[in-house]
Amino acid sequence: MKLGVILPNWIGDAAMATPSLRALAEHFGTSATIVGIMRPYVAKVLEGTPWLQEQIFYDPTSNDRNQNSWSLIRRLRQMKLDTMVLLPNSLRTGAIAWLSGAGERIGYARNGRGALLTTALKPLRTGRAYTPVSAVDYYLKLTRGLGCRPVARTLELSTTDENEQAADRVWKKLDLPNSAKVVAICPAGAFGAAKHWPAEHFAELGRRIAEAEDCHVVVMCGPAERNMANQITSLAADPRVVSLARQSLSIGLTKAFVRRARLVITTDSGPRHLAAGFQIPTVALFGSTDPRWSINYNPREIRLREDLPCAPCAKRICPLRHHRCMRDLAVTRVLAAGQQLLHPSGGRSQVA
Repeated sequence: MKLGVILPNWIGDAAMATPSLRALAEHFGTSATIVGIMRPYVAKVLEGTPWLQEQIFYDPTSNDRNQNSWSLIRRLRQMKLDTMVLLPNSLRTGAIAWLSGAGERIGYARNGRGALLTTALKPLRTGRAYTPVSAVDYYLKLTRGLGCRPVARTLELSTTDENEQAADRVWKKLDLPNSAKVVAICPAGAFGAAKHWPAEHFAELGRRIAEAEDCHVVVMCGPAERNMANQITSLAADPRVVSLARQSLSIGLTKAFVRRARLVITTDSGPRHLAAGFQIPTVALFGSTDPRWSINYNPREIRLREDLPCAPCAKRICPLRHHRCMRDLAVTRVLAAGQQLLHPSGGRSQVA
């Protein structure tokens, strides 16, 4: 049989889908070809993992006609898929699955697409609102609808030789010590400014970690976050606090650096879930987003947030313009959580 899986668009959500891909592969085994349908950058997140036999790149925002919706539908019809699993909730993916000709189409009945699915699961609600559920569990519930048995909820990622070689080159350029003496901090996120912890807080944190732990601190960044990373290193004013801002950036390089770090301190963004995929100790900082939506079952993660009447608001930019949910999150509190993970005396996942 041929099984198509439409994967999430966000880097973190793609990482949180890995238990579901593992469940599908274990259930169907060699009797099935599993085809991943995804944005090109999502392939970089999953690169090195064993569950997909084929990949199709799809991006409706791209100028590449080979990645638009109609091109995808033609390819899917040619493949004669038996089943399609829809991890995203969009009406567009429901229409694509229906037009693909797949006999079985399973997903959540959201955004008016229930009639396009053969198996339409109803998401949990509390009154009219959706009940917060981890994306890991949300996706796994779809696999159980196909008969898959329960699997561990552990995220699982890998790096390639190319990723590691790129990391080796940058490691040497930055004159970093062995990985036991390196902490990674990840200051931003694609969702919006409401998730950001202030640059001056990250700078103070980086300087204090370097001093207290006699280690190096690497400020991670994406292409759009180079200025923020440079600002943090400038404010830290410590030669042991360095950034990737002047390097050739890629998801593969980020994965390799996260995998090597002794500790990751991050906003609620993609690198947080990359760290979970390698079981790296992590301090995750929450502001506008509800942690219950993104529990990733990293047993060595501490989640920090401020208990404010306005939080979590789920907005990309603070509607009250004070951004207290992140600004009030003290450096001393984050530092203490990081040191708890660096010098564990137990180490269970928690929200503090």
